[in-house]
Amino acid sequence: MTQLSQRLAGIWSTPPSLVFMSELSAATLIGHLGIEFLEVGDDHLTARMPVDGRTRQPFGVLHGGASVVLAETLASWAAALVVDPDQAMCFGMEINANHVRPVSSGWVTGVARPVALGRRSQVWEVRISNEDGKLVCVSRCTMAVVEATQGQE
Repeated sequence: MTQLSQRLAGIWSTPPSLVFMSELSAATLIGHLGIEFLEVGDDHLTARMPVDGRTRQPFGVLHGGASVVLAETLASWAAALVVDPDQAMCFGMEINANHVRPVSSGWVTGVARPVALGRRSQVWEVRISNEDGKLVCVSRCTMAVVEATQGQE
């Protein structure tokens, strides 16, 4: 475990529930793409996504935008679970992704870990791998942390 991981162990303000996340996401883009939440660790959140007709581009490989959806899904849920929902809400500010390997079938798995958890912003790194554990995409997502009432205006 890295020093950052040791410092951030037990980062969740709201106890994460895979069932709750899945139920709330079912009727959204997340559910439509078949994203499944798999694991919550002390300092990470893991989900997987099928590589099929919903997520492939016309040339038969995983669409880069689908990888970004998986990364943003993980970063957004993780950010929301770190803050006190009565006090703050999180919104994506910026995301980037480097696509390093094509995938044509099976599943890809993303793991989100915090890089920085500040009072006003959070930065999450999401590493997406294929079924052989080879890196497919690495993404970094910056989340704005705002007062709960500000996001509702």
